[in-house]
Amino acid sequence: MNQRRVKNKWTVKYEEMSFPFIQKGWVLPNGKFKEFDPFIIMAEDWFKRGAFSDHPHRGFQTITYVVDGRLEHIDNSGSREILEPGDMQYMNAGSGARHAEEAVSDDIAHTLQLWLNLPKEKKFSKPYYQNVYSEATPTIEIDRGFVKIFAGQIGNIVGPLQSMVPITIAEANLEEGACYQHQLPVTHQAFVYVLSGELEIGDERTVLKKHDVATLTMTDQVSLSHDNCSIVARSRRVKLLIYSGEPIKETIVPYGPFVMNSEEEIKEAYHDYRTGKFGPAAKS
Repeated sequence: MNQRRVKNKWTVKYEEMSFPFIQKGWVLPNGKFKEFDPFIIMAEDWFKRGAFSDHPHRGFQTITYVVDGRLEHIDNSGSREILEPGDMQYMNAGSGARHAEEAVSDDIAHTLQLWLNLPKEKKFSKPYYQNVYSEATPTIEIDRGFVKIFAGQIGNIVGPLQSMVPITIAEANLEEGACYQHQLPVTHQAFVYVLSGELEIGDERTVLKKHDVATLTMTDQVSLSHDNCSIVARSRRVKLLIYSGEPIKETIVPYGPFVMNSEEEIKEAYHDYRTGKFGPAAKS
């Protein structure tokens, strides 16, 4: 089994924002889609109610993980759900979604939102949402820890999140000294984000700490189905998220709330939104 290693790593930098936003950091910064493909960006946000009121999307998917606080999802089909720490929401914006993501009451919502590309033939697919609650997420018990499987198949466990493209998402919770071999599909691009603690990762045992991000190498051994990624906990309490996805290998044009394959399609998205084709507003 091939062992992955760290390709690049960096520490997230944060900036204070104007109310109702509080603080933002770019886990996956903008402008590096070819390096992250199929992932576009990933933002870490702290915000109060009113920060992400009604807004549109087209041409991609979002995956939102609630780190702390409560997040209320509202869409223009009348759906309204509240997510709590450890919960995850998937949205396929497809041909056009219109929704709001709000902190509940006087909470400060702390979230991670990943933008995941759609291939050209699926950019006008039907929009849909899926909530994956922490307590309903399947778990692998390991020595000195456990791993939650949100999406994809890892070992014999299949996560409940149903993406339009092949991905895996896992949350690893480890005690000091825990050694864990995480399986990744051999054709997938992968990255990790450390939420707490300190760990060693990959066959070169690269050290990562809280707020560190690392992309992992890929292999050309396509005869294999999976690679392994070694993770060793160096502190009392380690939590990290592990994402992987199959590259789409298409040129994209991200602009504002839309991700399409050409500037003409971006102009069309704005025109459709302004002329009401995305439907009524999502009202909080």
